[in-house]
Amino acid sequence: MLTIKNYVKAQSLSEAYELNQKRSNRIIGGMLWMKMSNTTIQTAIDLSGLGLDKIEETKDEFSIGCMVTLRQLEQHKQLNLYTDGAIAESVKSIVGVQFRNLATVGGSIFGRYGFSDVLTMFLALDTQVELFKGGIVSLADFINLPLDNDILVRLIVKKAPLKSAYLSVRNSKTDFPVLACSIACLNGNYRAVIGARPGKAVLVEVSKSFFIEELQGNANAFADYVTKQITTGSNMRASAEYRKLLANVLTRRGCEKVLELMKAGGKKK
Repeated sequence: MLTIKNYVKAQSLSEAYELNQKRSNRIIGGMLWMKMSNTTIQTAIDLSGLGLDKIEETKDEFSIGCMVTLRQLEQHKQLNLYTDGAIAESVKSIVGVQFRNLATVGGSIFGRYGFSDVLTMFLALDTQVELFKGGIVSLADFINLPLDNDILVRLIVKKAPLKSAYLSVRNSKTDFPVLACSIACLNGNYRAVIGARPGKAVLVEVSKSFFIEELQGNANAFADYVTKQITTGSNMRASAEYRKLLANVLTRRGCEKVLELMKAGGKKK
């Protein structure tokens, strides 16, 4: 059972950061995983009054506050237009609408969970993380940093020429993914992110020249290359061997979709 002794609605990020330096205190988001833990929190720190629940767009980037819910991602027209609907696809199978109305981007990314569809999706984009003390770092670097008591303030998604697709396989519709896959052609380079391996998502990127010259611009060849670069493991949902097969199939299908989008001249589907 989760026990919370004190609750503070932070008036500033500075106050929240200072409170969070005590190991028995905890930042709370949607509290969907936290409430299932068997622990005691001395002080629960609420960021909901700091205006971090907005998605803002400029000509160069999207700024996504840490308290933005997964449902907001799912329904944001411009973000989904930019990603060819991949953002909505990546979250639509996460439990249900009620859950997505509470689960936050900050909690999904900061935890760096192996099963995270959200991390798998954003790793395929040109995504940066703004930390209160640590500053701005790429998401690719952030996922390898040790867990600490910093605060994830927002995600920054830089706009660049993009075509993207998201796919996953689940044993049941709202279960954790057996394997998750995000494919993108970003600035001409090709990216594949494989999540739920069951370890945390990994990024494989090849240049445009490598994709065309070495892989012959072929989705099958790209899928074979990506599959050789990753490792998979076994758990109650699937074996390592089955995940390898899924990684190959989903990468191929995602690449085919991205190539179709490029051929269509950016037409949104």
